[in-house]
Amino acid sequence: MSLGPLMIDLLGTSVTPEERELMRHPLVGGVILFTRNYVDPDQLTQLVAAIHAERRPPLIVAVDHEGGRVQRFRTGFSVLPPARRIGKEFDLDTRAGLELARNMGWLMAAELRSHGVDISFAPCVDLDYGVSEIIGDRSFHANADAVGQLAVAYMRGMREAGMAATAKHFPAHGAVVADSHLTLPVDRRDLPDLADDLAPYLRLIANGLPAVMVAHILFPHLGSEPASLSSRWIRDVLRGDLRFQGVVFADDLSMGGAAAAYGDIVTRARQALAAGCDMLPVCNNRASVVTLLEGLDVEPEPASRLRLVRMHGKAIGEHGAKHGKGAMSRQELTSLPEWKRSRELLARCTAAPTLNLEAGSS
Repeated sequence: MSLGPLMIDLLGTSVTPEERELMRHPLVGGVILFTRNYVDPDQLTQLVAAIHAERRPPLIVAVDHEGGRVQRFRTGFSVLPPARRIGKEFDLDTRAGLELARNMGWLMAAELRSHGVDISFAPCVDLDYGVSEIIGDRSFHANADAVGQLAVAYMRGMREAGMAATAKHFPAHGAVVADSHLTLPVDRRDLPDLADDLAPYLRLIANGLPAVMVAHILFPHLGSEPASLSSRWIRDVLRGDLRFQGVVFADDLSMGGAAAAYGDIVTRARQALAAGCDMLPVCNNRASVVTLLEGLDVEPEPASRLRLVRMHGKAIGEHGAKHGKGAMSRQELTSLPEWKRSRELLARCTAAPTLNLEAGSS
């Protein structure tokens, strides 16, 4: 059975009989995990193994685990800094900032892979315009070149740990005040005005970016649908102009930005797939999942199915990622020099600054 275009969520810390039936549906291709699905590392390993055991090829297991405010698993995991902290290091020392980005990408991905999780929806490559609270310190920087360099380093670290990166939120979320979780943000800039926002994607695509997540944001100068439902954005700009060949995820179709934009859940899903999305997360709304499984009558493109299979995580070896059965155990992971180096850098960047109270200090 091939992977379907829907990514669903789970209610608790183990898979229920009802959820097993949902996961076996041919329209389902992945499962996204949240904090409510996590107790401790051992439980997570068992949960992911149970999800993977339901299908062949296995369902893709995903999580939002960027660091800072957006990190679903904390107890038993390294507590990662927000992207902005990495950007500040970059401002002080370019080489040190890039090393920190690569190591934080590696550490995030390697720890998740040690429990079998396939992908984390990271990095966030929105520019920090200082107006979007939902983005804020999730952005590496306000400068497009800095974001591009740091994102490529972060993606490289993820790749070395056996995980495919997903850049978000295409084409741009940093210049709007509204939160697309709640309502549909409107960005009134035209395509030429978005050159800086698109620049990190160009750099990432040139370096083999595997996936993009498209935002529920309306750009009136480029059409009447939000980017996540727009063929103009996905087929023409992303795949055409930017020559992206990887997986396109829509942002969660249950979010207010999607619900406010275009009809009921089945209509939105059909529109997103027709626009060129490969996978549609539907989160925190079991009724919508059931409605989609009963009413969505689409046949995914063969190329889309092939792209999705490539998102499965790989086993990690001491000298980088490699194909293999299963994931490296946490004990094996923590014995690697790369893990120790990443933890050292993490401790250094999260340490409180030293306060000098001597006379004459400033």
